[in-house]
Amino acid sequence: MTKSELMVRLAEVFAQKNGTHLLAKDVEYSVKILVDTMTRSLARGQRIEIRGFGSFDLNHRPARQGRNPKTGDKVSVPEKYVPHFKPGKELRERVDRAMAAEAE
Repeated sequence: MTKSELMVRLAEVFAQKNGTHLLAKDVEYSVKILVDTMTRSLARGQRIEIRGFGSFDLNHRPARQGRNPKTGDKVSVPEKYVPHFKPGKELRERVDRAMAAEAE
């Protein structure tokens, strides 16, 4: 699912539940604020936990020696922090059930 597809789906669900329509720009703004807030939190080193969905955290990757695959030369790879998502139990179970039902 892309960000655009997410926005369309949110507008559809909101319309079904409330009988009214959200303006596309309002849905787009809401999704943008959510993503920006999560990005800023991770950039500050904070953990994000969404109950029933999962958590986002940072993994530290220490500096290391890598290799250029084209030339085989050694390359110094600096340390970095990378975002990591860990799905929650409810999400794992729902995905597992959906995949099992689809396989039948």
